[in-house]
Amino acid sequence: MSIELPKPIADYVAANARLNADAMLKPFAADAIFLDNGKRFEGHDQLRTLFEEEVIAVKAIFTPDAIRREDDQVVVEGPAHGDFPGSPLRFTYRFTLEANAIKALEVTI
Repeated sequence: MSIELPKPIADYVAANARLNADAMLKPFAADAIFLDNGKRFEGHDQLRTLFEEEVIAVKAIFTPDAIRREDDQVVVEGPAHGDFPGSPLRFTYRFTLEANAIKALEVTI
């Protein structure tokens, strides 16, 4: 199933599919906040560490299959698969976009 995602989200998802940290960072604002199951990461340096240690290291690839808007957020859901316990797991990504960039992202299972 193919869904249409806003450009910064589509760019992030495509970069994640390639497990490319530089490309994954590109759609995020410089001061973006990423909440990953309760852990907070802020700014490109911390996001890079998150991507390298917790996404790329376990080859976690998110495949969105649903999208909806809730207030000022774009909510995207789908499975992620990789070399981690329980794979695949279904995740919910809550994006806040600002000026064609990802300003905030909250990821929950």
